[in-house]
Amino acid sequence: MNLKAYVVKKLPDSIKGTAMIRFFGLTKIPLLWFIKPSVLEMGEERCVVKVPLNRKTKNHLNSMYFGVLCAAADCAGGLTAMKYISESGENVSLAFKDFQAEFLKRAEGDTYFTNTQGKEIATFVKTVVESNERHHMPVEIVATVPSKFGEEPVAKFTLTLSLKKKG
Repeated sequence: MNLKAYVVKKLPDSIKGTAMIRFFGLTKIPLLWFIKPSVLEMGEERCVVKVPLNRKTKNHLNSMYFGVLCAAADCAGGLTAMKYISESGENVSLAFKDFQAEFLKRAEGDTYFTNTQGKEIATFVKTVVESNERHHMPVEIVATVPSKFGEEPVAKFTLTLSLKKKG
């Protein structure tokens, strides 16, 4: 194992996740680089992504812009799938087929996006890897602003994860 691989393996999953999402933003989706999401937790069951409320992410009402909320929900769902795809060693195409959002309160602080379907997504990725067909799975994301509302949701998202093994 080379030094780079050894160092990356020793990093906590949250740091690996933040680095992965920031690099992906820098190289593929500049909006993600711009809003600076951080991965607070990246475990087998849960992924928590935090986006700060600042000049770049807020709207004219001093709450998080709904486009930023949607981009961060995409991160929380997509990052979990990316983790398991990477672990599989296979080349899998990842996209979201559709997106539903329910905005419940203004996100007037740093916002946390939580996906608790890690085990389900792991099983889903295994199914996709063993198949040559495109498969779909709904992924639920809950957004909270702990500094203002504790664990009470400010938004709920359902994204349909669409995966297909390439080649």
